[in-house]
Amino acid sequence: MIGQAIWAVRVAVWWVRGLLRRRRRPPERVAFLLESPPPELDPPRPPVWQRFLSRPPLSLQGLGRQFRAVAAEPRVRAVVLHLRPMELSAAQVEGLRELIAEVRGAGKRVTCWAPGYTAQTYCVACAADEVLLQPGGLVAPLGLVREHLFLTDALDRVGVRVDLLQVSPYKTAGDQLTRRGLTPEAREMADWLADAALTDRLEAIAAGRTLDEAAARALVDRSPLTDQQAVTGGAVDGLVSEEDLPARMGGEVRSWGAARRRLPRPRPVRPGRVVALLRIEGMIVDGRSRRAPFRPPLAPPLLFQDQCGDLTVVEQARGLAVDRRAGAVVVWVDSPGGSASASESMAAALAMLAARKPVVAVMGPVAASGGYYVTTPAARVFARSGTITGSIGVLGGKVVAGGLLDRLLVRRELTLRGEHSAMWGAEAPFTEAERRWMGEFIGRSYGLFLERVAAGRRRPVAEIEPLAGGRVWTGRQARERGLVDELGGLAAGLAAARRLAGPREDAPLREARAGRGELAVLPATAPAAVEHALRAVAALRQAGAWWLCPLVSEDGG
Repeated sequence: MIGQAIWAVRVAVWWVRGLLRRRRRPPERVAFLLESPPPELDPPRPPVWQRFLSRPPLSLQGLGRQFRAVAAEPRVRAVVLHLRPMELSAAQVEGLRELIAEVRGAGKRVTCWAPGYTAQTYCVACAADEVLLQPGGLVAPLGLVREHLFLTDALDRVGVRVDLLQVSPYKTAGDQLTRRGLTPEAREMADWLADAALTDRLEAIAAGRTLDEAAARALVDRSPLTDQQAVTGGAVDGLVSEEDLPARMGGEVRSWGAARRRLPRPRPVRPGRVVALLRIEGMIVDGRSRRAPFRPPLAPPLLFQDQCGDLTVVEQARGLAVDRRAGAVVVWVDSPGGSASASESMAAALAMLAARKPVVAVMGPVAASGGYYVTTPAARVFARSGTITGSIGVLGGKVVAGGLLDRLLVRRELTLRGEHSAMWGAEAPFTEAERRWMGEFIGRSYGLFLERVAAGRRRPVAEIEPLAGGRVWTGRQARERGLVDELGGLAAGLAAARRLAGPREDAPLREARAGRGELAVLPATAPAAVEHALRAVAALRQAGAWWLCPLVSEDGG
């Protein structure tokens, strides 16, 4: 009763404010500035003292709310999206294109303008009604290139080697550290991933510029393009400076910040059940979750990612299982995997949660290996077309630094009790007996992985195995092979969770509470970054077996 009364008061206030807003005429054209890659989700709320020191980055969730406010106002006729040059993941490109399509579906004309287009921002712009370029700007190469780094010789130079065992040649997550080039299996996998990414890009360009596939491919091969080449070749619709945009658009263009106070706000949601959001972001580790203080521009792989701990996720899942307000749960996964034991703990907790209420998994840019494993209890699994997923496989090993210690003239002696007490030591590689044991351990871990996936997909293990072995797929390829259920992002996953939860289709999305001390925010200092990286190294060493995806870098277009 109290909740209903508060809601009634909020609706009354909303109605009065709406009347006052309608008396002030909104601008007919609203501009949005996107200057950095937007995360899909709003960032977790920081401590109170930090909320006054910095502004969180604009997320796709936040941009979607702004777009919908414009779409709901019939007096707004057009939207201008100012795109700064930036590199976006395939999932971010798809998310932005979906938002543009949503605004266009509300009857608004969308124009994208940029001082210059990268391959990714150009694909975003192709979803608009009109693509404009600043005079003197360029359209960067629209193809794709992916770089594969190998550190074996560099590690040898300093006396370090990595002793790894992998379940199959396709489980290439450790190849950076153990090989000097692509194996035939790694090259095969890199080729099918590149082909899939290029297909998505060609489809976006062809649809936006009204071209067939051959013409879109020819446009990609002709790039890069000067401003004049872009106009004559049909890549853009015109050359306009930002100052001349109002004349091009037919009137004044107001920024979102200036227009927001004249636009309607969404009606307050009535009290009742909600859809809970549970995040699994970053490298999966044993213990508590931690957020990276910052990410250096040339950071070593994995060391400066956020860390998602099994204790954190298990506690959140148990809390949601007994939370009467949570009618369903959306599990957001943006993780390359990590510790096999932590991934199993999370999956077991999510399976318990799924037995009590509907669980839907939504994959972000990467949800592979352990990141794929934790989605298996979900009733429905969504992925973007360009999501990196799969990598169903295991590897394990250790760093051998005996040579480095010798070069540093570090003398050491060991006192041992037990034949294999020094198995995980950094002095020497595994012995033959230890490698046999590691092979059995990895085989058992891989068998558990296959069984969990087969149960989640309701298919026999024999059907899953040809898709596994460490093979990495895009979201679309995974959908074609039955490893995910549908293509879509957070909005699609939320709609599915609402349908599964019951008749209420306006249930809001509410983030699961973090336990005390979770996702601790460290100061953005060099010592804090070093501490975070050392914890990542310790977590990898502690895990024993890793369900970890090879790093797939975005192209430099």
